[in-house]
Amino acid sequence: MKILYAVQATGNGHISRASEILPLLQKYGQVDVMLSGTNAHLPVDLPVKYRSQGLSLFYRPGGGLNYLKMIKQINPIRIWTDIKRLPVESYDLVINDFDFITAMACKIRRKFSIHWGHQASFHYIETPRPEQKSLIGEWVLKHFTSAQLNIGLHFKPYHKNILPPIIKEHIRMAHPSNQGHVTVYLAQYDHHEIYKQIKSLTHLKFHIFSNGIKEKTTVQNCQFFPLGKESFTHSMIHANGVITGGGFETPAEALFLKKRLMVIPIKGQYEQKCNAEAMREFGAEIIDEIDIHFGAKVDRFFNESIEFAPKFFGEMSNVEIVDQFMRLAIEALNQHNRKSPGNHQDTELPELTGLEGLINTNFPSASSAIKIMP
Repeated sequence: MKILYAVQATGNGHISRASEILPLLQKYGQVDVMLSGTNAHLPVDLPVKYRSQGLSLFYRPGGGLNYLKMIKQINPIRIWTDIKRLPVESYDLVINDFDFITAMACKIRRKFSIHWGHQASFHYIETPRPEQKSLIGEWVLKHFTSAQLNIGLHFKPYHKNILPPIIKEHIRMAHPSNQGHVTVYLAQYDHHEIYKQIKSLTHLKFHIFSNGIKEKTTVQNCQFFPLGKESFTHSMIHANGVITGGGFETPAEALFLKKRLMVIPIKGQYEQKCNAEAMREFGAEIIDEIDIHFGAKVDRFFNESIEFAPKFFGEMSNVEIVDQFMRLAIEALNQHNRKSPGNHQDTELPELTGLEGLINTNFPSASSAIKIMP
């Protein structure tokens, strides 16, 4: 079986998850990777066959999205060129982790595809939302990546088509401890702004990770680290708690490790507000922004005497999660092929039940992305 695995490279979570998933997918056949986006800060150790600039997110130093910079990188001609050049018809199975170009290439060629990842969970109304919904945010989550099948990843099984988070294998095997420091990663804030608000908390220690830090340094109660997967994970495993954005992968890992969790959703990112709403159930502290009260909130939360013992969804291993996904995916693909003209031989996998309602035939209009380099 030939599989195309499209990965969104805005931020680090998608790439981190893909690194764990790829070897497990390769058990099922040849896997080629399409990488879309230019704003990930971690090294990409994936065998990328197709690359696109995609539609990346950029942030202002004080927090929030830099919409002007995002708009400037949109080029409709290159978007259309990327869509036409991606050979989705050459693959037996297309798996899409929130990439617009792959979704549109499949749409115009009427190619069956599967949307798999955290964003896919928002196709189900049972997935938590904030009290005040965003019409634009809802539209983007449901239509940015169109597919016939949506299989989500989330903190809990809010719907039968939602699987547990993918947790890095070395985190699963780790022996967590509490060495007293707080691990901080806030992509939307400059590390100088973070330091300014917490430097007075001399009774607490902080490990601050940022793409703007070039070498490890120590200033008073803060250690500053360049953003690296291994160093960040090690810090989190042995932390008292974690301060991070409202993404999915890092909070999921912090909850898995039973760490205190403080979350600051990125302004303008509706998905992160939804995630924050879901995390309240697990004892996470949700705050809107870093302001003059940030230090006091950090001091209170990380010095509470109550034992922080969050619940966590699922005991499935990564192997079991991917196997369950592939069972659902191949059964749905076989169902699709049986209804299509021509002779299609079924791919054999263990028989599944409960697939009713998985197929989504509503395809939205086009959106945007940029440049493929095979």
